[in-house]
Amino acid sequence: MARLFVDADACPVKEECERVATRHGVRMLVVSNGGIRPSANPLVESVFVAAGPDEADKWIADQAGPGDVVVTGDIPLAARVIAGGAVVVKHNGEVLTDRNIGNVLATRDLMADLRSADPFRQGGGRPFSKADRSRFLEALERVMRGALAGG
Repeated sequence: MARLFVDADACPVKEECERVATRHGVRMLVVSNGGIRPSANPLVESVFVAAGPDEADKWIADQAGPGDVVVTGDIPLAARVIAGGAVVVKHNGEVLTDRNIGNVLATRDLMADLRSADPFRQGGGRPFSKADRSRFLEALERVMRGALAGG
């Protein structure tokens, strides 16, 4: 049975994840270092890992496997869980699989190199919008249906 893992510390779409998990009767694991309010939903389990860098990522990577869906914006974590057979949905609705994770990793590394070459480069990403939320919900629904259908 498919499970939904949420890398929760900086996740802007936890409510949307819970709606999809509830709709499909899927167990949802919300993984964080703490500070996340537990849900009263019986399908939602809060998993609190030790404080420290990448502890939540390590736990998710160790637990997620074939047929599972992972929600994260962390590209190295995405690569690890995809190698283990899971599918990833980023917060913006982008679906990552074994077919595209190589390019996504390469782009991430290139952008990190560009940022480090120009220490005065300022700015961040654009704000999370309603359109992003809608795109995410649509992608997660599609991926979850596929996971539950066995493909």
